[in-house]
Amino acid sequence: MEMLTIKTTHQSYPIFLGEQLLQEAEPILERIYGSQKKRLFVITDTTVAPLYLDQLKRNLTVHQIVGTFVIPAGEASKSFEMYSQAMTAMLEAKLERSSVVIALGGGVVGDLAGFLASTYMRGISFVQMPTTLLAHDSSVGGKTGINHPLGKNLIGAFHQPDAVIYDLSLLESLPKREWLSGFGEVLKHGYIGDQELLDHVQNTGVTNITASVLRKSIAVKAKIVEADEREKGVRAHLNFGHTIAHALEQVSGYGALTHGEAVVNGMAFSLYLSKRLYPSLPIHMEDELDQFQKLGYSFLPLKTMDVRLMIESMLTDKKNTDSQIADVILVEPQKPSVILLAKEEFETYLNQFKGEHFS
Repeated sequence: MEMLTIKTTHQSYPIFLGEQLLQEAEPILERIYGSQKKRLFVITDTTVAPLYLDQLKRNLTVHQIVGTFVIPAGEASKSFEMYSQAMTAMLEAKLERSSVVIALGGGVVGDLAGFLASTYMRGISFVQMPTTLLAHDSSVGGKTGINHPLGKNLIGAFHQPDAVIYDLSLLESLPKREWLSGFGEVLKHGYIGDQELLDHVQNTGVTNITASVLRKSIAVKAKIVEADEREKGVRAHLNFGHTIAHALEQVSGYGALTHGEAVVNGMAFSLYLSKRLYPSLPIHMEDELDQFQKLGYSFLPLKTMDVRLMIESMLTDKKNTDSQIADVILVEPQKPSVILLAKEEFETYLNQFKGEHFS
């Protein structure tokens, strides 16, 4: 088992990374909370619960699970309705301020559980137990929230977990599409912060993910989060590819695309925009698109996108300023920057990109 430490302005917490950590849940929680006996409330989903919920319960003998709430798997569960139902279940379980929410699942579970923990009695503790590759990104950094019909992740809070317990053996049950989803964020971290990581994963492929690769990917995010916990500056760089991605997810209907699929499509456009604005950048778009496709990604979402609907969606993005659309581009390899474009200019670039590569 390896341990990384995230140090933010408000809190430091460990990330435990290794095999069979679900079996070590009890001693790991004792390392976090000492001798305090905690009342736990587990939030998971319909995919994860049949696989791992009973196993987690069997491995906890000191800390008491006082309730569970199982959400339908998928992005659509990050909703007001599911938040309300889960909050009712937490209240009925009579959780106290000293209680702990356990997020057992992927990014949707972690985002919803973290937001519930941040708002229950104005904030209680929670622990992330990721079960997907994508959650290596979403479980770190303290961003929690739910979606709104007008935009993704528009309702939420910064609420850091007390710990992240990442059992890599749980990834073995993932279907290929979920590997592709999580791998999109690994690629993103390579593009914005680690060329060696990017080269390695492009060469080895989607399913050859090791603890070393995940540690490097998490380290890119950790460095940025530690410098800017509340996204007042450089943390926005973690949104590379996400302006287009969030719009694609909303326009196509939450759950039609995985987050990672949308992010890869978004990164393709952001790389195009980077090259248009910085022609000397050593990016060859055809090579980049071919590389993504060799890894297993489809650009059908970009080919079929309704540009005007995309622009309408992007106008609600949290990064925007003065009604200008914000996007993250590369000004140099591994040197991201946030730019602002008028909606007409952004629409022009989108149409040109679509015409040049997907006509």
